[in-house]
Amino acid sequence: MIPNGYLMFEDENFIESSVAKLNALRKSGQFCDVKLQVCGHEMLAHRAVLACCSPFLFEIFNGDSDSHGVSHVKFEDLNPEAMEVLLNYAYTAQLKADKELVKDVYSAAKKLKMDRVKQVCGDYLLSKMDAQSCICYRNFVNCMGDWRLLNKIDGYIQEHLLEISEQEDFLKLPRLKLEVMLEDNVCLPSNGKLYTKVINWVQRSIWENGDRLEHLMEEVQTLYYSADHKLLDGNLLEQAEVCDCDDHIQFVQVHRSEKKTPRENDKQINGSLSPHAVVHSPKHEWKIIASEKTSSNTYLCLAVLNGVLCVIFLHGRNSPQSSPTSTPRLLKSMSFEVQSDPVEKIMSPMKYARSGLGTAELNGKLIAAGGYNREECLRTVECYDPRNDCWTFISPMKTPRARFQMAVLMGQLYVAGGSNGHSDDLSCGEMYDPNADDWTPVPELRTNRCNAGVCALNGKLFIIGGSDPYGQKGLKNCDVFDPVSRSWTNCAPLNIRRHQSAVCEVDGYLYIIGGAESWNCLNTVERYNPENNTWTLTAPMNVARRGAGVAVFDGKMFVVGGFDGTHALCCVEAYDPLRNEWKMMGSMTSPRSNAGVIAVGDTMYAVGGFDGNEFLNSVEVYNPESNDWSPFNKISKY
Repeated sequence: MIPNGYLMFEDENFIESSVAKLNALRKSGQFCDVKLQVCGHEMLAHRAVLACCSPFLFEIFNGDSDSHGVSHVKFEDLNPEAMEVLLNYAYTAQLKADKELVKDVYSAAKKLKMDRVKQVCGDYLLSKMDAQSCICYRNFVNCMGDWRLLNKIDGYIQEHLLEISEQEDFLKLPRLKLEVMLEDNVCLPSNGKLYTKVINWVQRSIWENGDRLEHLMEEVQTLYYSADHKLLDGNLLEQAEVCDCDDHIQFVQVHRSEKKTPRENDKQINGSLSPHAVVHSPKHEWKIIASEKTSSNTYLCLAVLNGVLCVIFLHGRNSPQSSPTSTPRLLKSMSFEVQSDPVEKIMSPMKYARSGLGTAELNGKLIAAGGYNREECLRTVECYDPRNDCWTFISPMKTPRARFQMAVLMGQLYVAGGSNGHSDDLSCGEMYDPNADDWTPVPELRTNRCNAGVCALNGKLFIIGGSDPYGQKGLKNCDVFDPVSRSWTNCAPLNIRRHQSAVCEVDGYLYIIGGAESWNCLNTVERYNPENNTWTLTAPMNVARRGAGVAVFDGKMFVVGGFDGTHALCCVEAYDPLRNEWKMMGSMTSPRSNAGVIAVGDTMYAVGGFDGNEFLNSVEVYNPESNDWSPFNKISKY
């Protein structure tokens, strides 16, 4: 056909014929300008072809100073057969591998950053997985750091734990055996809550007492479950000496020989890493994968303890005698020396560095959930108790989640939307019940939402703005969740599209502050009146910012940190709703974008975030008397 005088012809066989000829040239070594050395095997190929399919090799070739000679690339950790499979794929777009070779092809594809091949191999492995092989597959996927596959395998284990527990790989796993003594008329809690307490006990044993995980597994550990729902070391009852103080509060005095010096507390655990290294690395994770109650007093659990896949057996039995009345105080008191005067100390950091996290105040404690670091989106949830400057873990969310916000509604935590780091923005939400220490799903959002504001008002949950599914521009959408009818409806849209905004409630109004329209940072602020379902603009901030945190403190809105389009910010400003004006306040000690900011009691905290170079796990607190921020807090006698 010759429309408009131009000759047009499409040879349907040309591409297929050319690809076949290129591959034949590779196999015969003709015109090849790359030599791959793979564990002693030499493979020839064409630089342009490999650069098109492997970002890893593209970077190498692009930086090769001798671009006209033959490039030499050496691999000592890849299977030559797997590399041959990838070379054939690069030339033919056909992936053919024996099932025994798929893991090696996956590893090679990961090294070469061939993500599509890696995904296809991963999905193939999942399709072949059964109860007999899932532990082996999980170990492999965990080493590869593929959190998408890891979550799917863990879901399979949750559904088939008892069947898996009979398999050889499961029986070979290291195991922690616990015997829990129960006081009269005291019962063990539910599975999830029980194993959260167990993980907290193991962490304290390692981080505070300097124990090694393998030593804890050498013999049965005797624990005590007290009437006030604490899991304590059974041997503390024998080692601790209880003394009465003048105010009748009982403290435990530990012999000097039993105390750990700071250097001893930093001793290596698991033979390689200090406690500080452990809590920052996702490879050293703490989580429950699956648990089952196998009899009235016996529990079985598969868990990751300090990055080690372990089996936990737990057996509960009645204590032969009731414990002293001081027992519930023992563990808490072990962490403190009696102080006559307040002491200034750096506040304890979170166990994980987190940016894009959700924060809330619940029952006088600070909750920090999810977020991301350089490696992954997180499921873990940490709880900070200001009374003893201590972080503990509560039950993790069902879904890894970052770039979301969290709110408290009727005494329960709600999260909605966000991103899991691997797929499109999320539409799912979850609710945390502190009494059950468990998360349950809530009805999905009407659209996928990331970087949206979440806030409670008048017994309902509002999700405001956010990113569109492609992350290119902000949204005006505002949706409302009714926990009674368990349904989402829409309300009046915003005046300005915005995502990565700060959202809070003051005096019966919702405020949405700053954010970005596309990627241009905003200083504008809108207020929602629920009586007439309208958004109106109020006084703008002094500094345009996105990814800022907000907290209501002393009747004012404090907007903290964020990103101005160039730098992470440490500046803070406060809004007085009576005067409709903003005032610059004392700056934080560290820049923080996408941090969590929350008021707990009479104290305002900033936690986590990104300072422009590092993901943070640190905490700082605002002092209204001096109008400044500090990583120090005064801890009084407990």
